Amino acid sequence: MNELKINDIKTLETIPDISLYIFILLIVLALIIITIGVFLLIKFLKNKKDDKHIYYEKLRNIDFSNSKDCAYKITKYGRLLISNDREIKLYEELINDLEKYKYKKNVKEIDSNTKRRFDTFMDSLDV
Repeated sequence: MNELKINDIKTLETIPDISLYIFILLIVLALIIITIGVFLLIKFLKNKKDDKHIYYEKLRNIDFSNSKDCAYKITKYGRLLISNDREIKLYEELINDLEKYKYKKNVKEIDSNTKRRFDTFMDSLDV
């Protein structure tokens, strides 16, 4: 039985396997996507802080000659800047003083008491 020759069986064929290269490529692509995502997140959070600085500068450079426009701007930008209880309380007091300058066609100039409250509010802001 040892002398039996079988001619139909061929040698093993090598199959090219590129799965390792595909795995490495997927890891590299995932790292690139994660890096871009972290970069965009940091940029987004950094811009949030810059917005507060812009709002603070707009309030600091406010023109008291147009009292109606001034009252609306203080209401808008002040609301965007408040963060703690003390600032909220000062903001609400300031808004109560500014109510008489809103919602009317003709308004008089902002009085000194309201300007002092505004200065106190600006001093309390942490920007």
